[in-house]
Amino acid sequence: MPVRPSILFVTDLAYQARGRRYCDEDILLTSRLRDAFDVALCHPRDAAALMDAFDAVVVRNSGPVLHYREEYDAFRERAAARGTRVYNPLHGRGDMAGKQYLLDLTAEGYPVIPTVDRPEDLHVLPRAERYAVKPRDGADSIGLTFVPRDRLDGLRYGDILVQPGVDFRYEVSFYYVDDAFQYALHAPDTDRRWVLEPYEPTDADLAFARRFIDWNTLDHGIQRVDACRTRDGGLLLVELEDLNPYLSLDRVPDRTRDGFVTAVTASLHRFLDAAPRI
Repeated sequence: MPVRPSILFVTDLAYQARGRRYCDEDILLTSRLRDAFDVALCHPRDAAALMDAFDAVVVRNSGPVLHYREEYDAFRERAAARGTRVYNPLHGRGDMAGKQYLLDLTAEGYPVIPTVDRPEDLHVLPRAERYAVKPRDGADSIGLTFVPRDRLDGLRYGDILVQPGVDFRYEVSFYYVDDAFQYALHAPDTDRRWVLEPYEPTDADLAFARRFIDWNTLDHGIQRVDACRTRDGGLLLVELEDLNPYLSLDRVPDRTRDGFVTAVTASLHRFLDAAPRI
């Protein structure tokens, strides 16, 4: 009998998120991945100590890194030093590397909510009734505040980002495995942003999302492109999640969910074949 690849699946099953049960999603995924792999689950704080015994590490709903920054940095350093195969690969340019990409994409003229991190750049931002101030390494709206324009000069810059408040119609997310689009979901009620419904993207929507998938240059992995639909009908990037994007698999039809699991299984096989263990 051939030896099956082994996967260390990194997840925080106890993590509490508003309106979402992360644990249910990862229980579903691991139950399905066991058809093709030997799978063990561990908390992100334990990944560095356990990963050498597995063919690859899959980072899924592991929660905000700021809750375990020291352990996460140690995990990345150990994985790089030992040539550990980590999925998603650790060279992602999106949220995996912090929020710098929002500054880079702003400077490069991409359709993103304008973002600055220095008081001398505030003139770049369009005028708005209020401005979002968020930690550079934030996640799940942790540390997010809103201030009027007359308070922007008094902020303590260095570890924060500033964006104009955007009057949008709804938020929409596009989900990818490798570079292949899987499905889209949107939140039609802006006051209940985690109540998602299936969304049928237009060709223009997919062209928008594809620009950021191409920019990120990840050959393997799961990515989510979050955007907002502005009042004029355009889309602006909110977040490029390439570390541990929540997938809202409970919000999609069974056929879509099955197709996603099939795509991830095939992607993992390609990843293991393309990156032989050192």
